[in-house]
Amino acid sequence: MPAPTSLELAEYAARRARLIEAIGEDGVAIIPSAHEVIRNRDSHYRFRQDSDFLYLSGFHEPDSLIVLAPGRKEGPFSLFVRPRDAAREIWDGRRAGPEGAVSQYGADQAFVIGEFEGQLAKLLSGRSRVFYTFGEHPEWDPKIAACVREIREISRRGAAAPTDFVALETTLHEQRLIKSEAELSLLRKACDVSAAAHVRAMQATKPGSWEWQVAAEIHHEFERNGMECGYGSIVGGGDNACILHYKENESQLRNGDLLLIDAGGEYRGYTADITRTFPVGGSYSGAQKDVYEVVLAAQLAAIAELQPGNSSARPHEVATRVLTEGMVALGLLKGDPEELIKTEKHKQFYMHGTGHWLGLDVHDVGRYKLDGKPRPFVAGMVMTVEPGLYIAPGTPGVDPRFHGIGIRIEDDVLVGADGPDVLTHGVPKTVAGVEAVMRG
Repeated sequence: MPAPTSLELAEYAARRARLIEAIGEDGVAIIPSAHEVIRNRDSHYRFRQDSDFLYLSGFHEPDSLIVLAPGRKEGPFSLFVRPRDAAREIWDGRRAGPEGAVSQYGADQAFVIGEFEGQLAKLLSGRSRVFYTFGEHPEWDPKIAACVREIREISRRGAAAPTDFVALETTLHEQRLIKSEAELSLLRKACDVSAAAHVRAMQATKPGSWEWQVAAEIHHEFERNGMECGYGSIVGGGDNACILHYKENESQLRNGDLLLIDAGGEYRGYTADITRTFPVGGSYSGAQKDVYEVVLAAQLAAIAELQPGNSSARPHEVATRVLTEGMVALGLLKGDPEELIKTEKHKQFYMHGTGHWLGLDVHDVGRYKLDGKPRPFVAGMVMTVEPGLYIAPGTPGVDPRFHGIGIRIEDDVLVGADGPDVLTHGVPKTVAGVEAVMRG
């Protein structure tokens, strides 16, 4: 990715300022970057920066560290990066180096990564709290712990040593939960392109197509818009739609089957997450339509609950009730819907939650409960809404016309000040709308 613009630098600086205020003058935060990961032998997976690191800096190189130390005369933002290396840059690409970390990314000070341990004692000295999440970056844990021990050993000579370690997510992840306008503009782009990719997939799907061919249509739309997959695409036809995390994408599609696609593109770190389920032959059968309408009704009812002040548990509660009532009406379940929910009988056909936070991570950070209770929605939160019904082939006691039907409908929804804003509205989801798109 290109270096941030001046506007983006101001956005990153504002994020760091909020975190610095939260950790206080006696605190210091340490945030490691991601590392390159071997795919096989000496070939690496495409590098993707750690989301916390990206959120605070916009810096896209591996093997780096951010240290935020409020109150330093040199400035609070130190960045430790790989050194410039002409030989390696020929092979692996350009590096910013310490100079670029300052000039392009707004660091107050920058050092090569090899200097971290030598500088850490200075950065920690006089601080009582260290905001760092142990266990997530095992290569750094012993080095940071050793430095703290060293400071404690000399503390009797006047250097105050940290006494508290605080997991970083207690502050940073709560900050990331509320999206700024700059973040929302990137997320809207990801959602718009992802919606177009789903429409393209609908139009490209024909009986006899293969799941991987449809996946290629989606990925092409991402790539041609400067995006990549935000997560592994699920393209499951027929019975495969009943496998929640189906990833093989290797079966041939048959006329009369449904095709469930769960795919979202990532734009500059921000990921969309969309699911649509549509008929391979262009028209829903009677049983497919009956189940689909129940899922759609549940989704629409759940979306309506994304209002500021409402409990964040409400979308799932509402969706579960609509789905359960629908299952009783279809004969999938028998009994009183309230009792079926209480005894979790509905989980035979609806076994997952209705939504999750969305942002830099497809399952984004932020607590779902505060003081043991579901937190209220606040404007600026973004959540997926994704009810579904999955009737595995051969399910005993179920009318065979429903066997093998797996349906999920998922949209990305901003909790707006005036109510829910569906960011992924660009892809149809009514029966008539989907069938019209497939007719071309």
